[in-house]
Amino acid sequence: MESTPQTQAEHHIEHLLQQLEPGSERYSVLSSAKNFKSSWVDLGQQLKQVRSNRLYSTWGYDSFEDYCSREIRIRRQTADKLTMAYHYLEKNQPSLMEDKLQPLPDYRSIDLLCQADAEGNFTSEQQQELQQAVFEGKLSHPTIAKRFKEMAMDHATTEQRQLTEYKSALSAARRLQGALAFLPDQFAQRNLELAPLIAALEEAIDLLDPDQELIVSDD
Repeated sequence: MESTPQTQAEHHIEHLLQQLEPGSERYSVLSSAKNFKSSWVDLGQQLKQVRSNRLYSTWGYDSFEDYCSREIRIRRQTADKLTMAYHYLEKNQPSLMEDKLQPLPDYRSIDLLCQADAEGNFTSEQQQELQQAVFEGKLSHPTIAKRFKEMAMDHATTEQRQLTEYKSALSAARRLQGALAFLPDQFAQRNLELAPLIAALEEAIDLLDPDQELIVSDD
């Protein structure tokens, strides 16, 4: 069987592993990051320790975000979801982490449970429905995420609903703009002018939520 070619991030991590002492804390985190796709729990646990003990500073990084992006090649948002998901399992479902034969839920789905707890607007019935969807393992993460958004919209204010609609429209406009760039030249002359629309949507989103990062996609 042919081995799967390494990605640039995996090659970067493998290069660093060769320079570190096996068994060291830094080596252990990198090893977990290398196996991230097959088991996220180990990485979530390791990152929790790196952040709480500020280990990244002893390894030459200015911040946790700097460490995540430059060494293990994941975004800060992904690291936050991993650590929060690990904390949730540790607190609410510790037996799942001990059962090596049972596939674990997607960390992004567990992060939605954390969000539902933090929001405080979800009813107990909605929280129970989400928990069953996540831990029974019958639904994919996109399906769970869709249901989560539907529940969140039940309690949303008018401004929150507008913000969701604007973000959805902005994401669609960006995808269309990217697709149009690959059309043959004869169609380029009829290309829709999407830049003003995208700029207007970005401005509207910024007015409704000036503190958010303008990223309209998930991990």
